[in-house]
Amino acid sequence: MDPNSLVRWLTSRISRWLATPERLLRRRKRFEKARAATGARHVVEYFHQIDDAYSHLAAQLLAPLRERYDIDLVCHLVDAPNDGNTPEPELLLDLARRDASAIASHYGLRFADCAAPPKADHIAAALALLSARTGADFVDQAVQIGGAFWAGDDGALSALVESLGAASERAVRQRLVAGNARRSELGHYSGAMFYCAGEWYWGVDRLYHLEQRLAELGIDRQPDAQPLAARPSGKIPAQTPVLHDNQTLTLEIYASLRSPYTAIFFDPVVDLARRTGVRLLVRPVLPMVMRGVPLTREKGLYIFTDVAREARAANIDFGRFYDPIGEPIRRCYALYPWACEQGKGTALLSSFLRAAFALGINTNRDAGMQMVVETAGLDWRVAKTLFGCSAWQDELEHNRRAMYDAGLWGVPSLRLLNRRGEQVLATWGQDRLWLLEIEIQRQLAHRSD
Repeated sequence: MDPNSLVRWLTSRISRWLATPERLLRRRKRFEKARAATGARHVVEYFHQIDDAYSHLAAQLLAPLRERYDIDLVCHLVDAPNDGNTPEPELLLDLARRDASAIASHYGLRFADCAAPPKADHIAAALALLSARTGADFVDQAVQIGGAFWAGDDGALSALVESLGAASERAVRQRLVAGNARRSELGHYSGAMFYCAGEWYWGVDRLYHLEQRLAELGIDRQPDAQPLAARPSGKIPAQTPVLHDNQTLTLEIYASLRSPYTAIFFDPVVDLARRTGVRLLVRPVLPMVMRGVPLTREKGLYIFTDVAREARAANIDFGRFYDPIGEPIRRCYALYPWACEQGKGTALLSSFLRAAFALGINTNRDAGMQMVVETAGLDWRVAKTLFGCSAWQDELEHNRRAMYDAGLWGVPSLRLLNRRGEQVLATWGQDRLWLLEIEIQRQLAHRSD
């Protein structure tokens, strides 16, 4: 077995294990048994990053979370990650501001639509204010401090410093060092994260998973009420008019063949475009790892467990994984221009993703690639003569640059363009399908006026 095949086999085995619901249930039972044995209360830890817009959204749900569920809520302050877990960090922070502004109202939250990054002195002031707050005081003041910070309101921040008091620079650094250390100890790297008994939940987008878990533990004080952060619905009604000219809207999807999030997102997006008549333009990019961007162990662990959880919630087949890193991906991309000429480029990518992430097929073998090709409705006899083609490389690099130029951080990402080619929505992540559907509905309604 060559070294690449061994790595592919090992990552596949580990990732499959991470995705199994049986592992999750065993882990939860083990944590709960240990907690019950000591009589300890249920604890949720929250990690707040002051310059991360998602943290401000999450902070608005801290008090409701504490009131709704019988938990001890422990809040930490953390720095932005400065390691290999977050490439292009400034691009991500910029995207987070725009995204938070777009989704806030759908969760019943508020976020100031600021066009510029926060100023350094505002970051320092907000950190000094929050560093002086602990326990219930942190929960009660985080929203007010964050509101003034994200509004860029010098006067409001100064008034809060005067009325509430602020920590010294040394105390701020001690608070951040402690928060960073705790986050690292528990095995994560990002802000706006909730941790509960061995599992991580990212911001408002994953809070519904945490709420479900707390409800299953029997500590929901309002079991008949709706979750605090139920995922917004963007389902397009069946009676919505369908576009027949395929020219009014164009939907671009930036996808990678090694992205678990792309794997559970790709077919639903294709189906949405089909149902609405929106013109679909698939723009594949090379996986980060194949561009020299490392995937750390803690990031890999989180991503795969998170995707498995999201897939189960959406009833999407996922988890029987056989890593396609390296040559399998190159071979599939080599076929992509030819498949597009046959009108089957999207079908080829869909078939490959399903084989790698849902069926556990080794696409490094000819038998595996043959199944991918033939499932897409293509001729294997022709396909196997094209694996050496390199014409795809320039196109994928062009797509990557276009994705970054649009202010998008990674895959999967979406851009919705109007008839004039103007961008009406650009969003990142498989958990933004509902936002895309809402925008399509808005554009359809505008067209019918």
